[in-house]
Amino acid sequence: MKITITGGTGLVGKALAAELAKEGHEILILTRNANRKNISNNCRFIQWLNEGDNPQKDVEGTDVIINLAGESINSGRWTTEQKKKIKNSRLHVTESILNIISQLNKKPTALINASAVGIYGTSNQKTFTEKSKETGNDFLAETVHAWENTAMKAYYDFGIRTVLCRFGIILDKNDGALPRMALPYKLFAGGTVGSGDQWVSWIHLKDVIRGIQYCIENEPLIGPVNFTAPHPVTMEQFGKTLGIVLNRPHWLRVPEFAIKMILGEMSILVLEGQKVLPEKLEENGFTFLFPELKSALIDIYE
Repeated sequence: MKITITGGTGLVGKALAAELAKEGHEILILTRNANRKNISNNCRFIQWLNEGDNPQKDVEGTDVIINLAGESINSGRWTTEQKKKIKNSRLHVTESILNIISQLNKKPTALINASAVGIYGTSNQKTFTEKSKETGNDFLAETVHAWENTAMKAYYDFGIRTVLCRFGIILDKNDGALPRMALPYKLFAGGTVGSGDQWVSWIHLKDVIRGIQYCIENEPLIGPVNFTAPHPVTMEQFGKTLGIVLNRPHWLRVPEFAIKMILGEMSILVLEGQKVLPEKLEENGFTFLFPELKSALIDIYE
């Protein structure tokens, strides 16, 4: 297939592009800076979002568009300006994709759009699946809600099957949240963050890549799809398991007030969470390589 990816230089995008290219698909990565070394012969960088860029000619004939682009939610304190960048970057990129689609003679069969479990809001008591209708009222939930509504225009305006990949915390050794979570343990200062009761809905990067491939290949998958392992854990369980795998003590509790002082509103990322289950993936026959946290961490660190 011919597959177009935005956000192809991020954590998920790099791994996904490499895997899809290895399987023989033709990969286009839309980027502001196309002066990069190609990953392989069948993976090219295409310039876009700059004045005068016209990627439509290259994108024509694309079977699937995968949208992973957006300002990182971890890229600094959530000032009013930063929150605007986080939200607007996602909406702008998605609207730009819709504009490209509108100009294509042959429309893609699917849009696979990144999303996040943050849409459900935070709770220590509730369990969320794709059937959960309520959404949160915090900044992350409102951002994801607007992002998903924009992406779904591909379905409502063009009849394109649209999948909303609601990512949990993606575990990888060198990027994302895990290196920051592991650092205190490596320094023998690891321990429970906040109350420890908050849920961590996590997923191994390898299962993210396999899950996206599964969404490409399985037409019944449409709308929200939770990308979380089937066994979420509390923050305390996460920390204890991480300490065991790294052979480090789990002992130094980090109080909530200290994290709030350091991170401000952004502290919601570590002090609050949600228990999210991948009901739709499992009902459609997807099997996880790493359903349990310990096996996932062992694979990453050993």
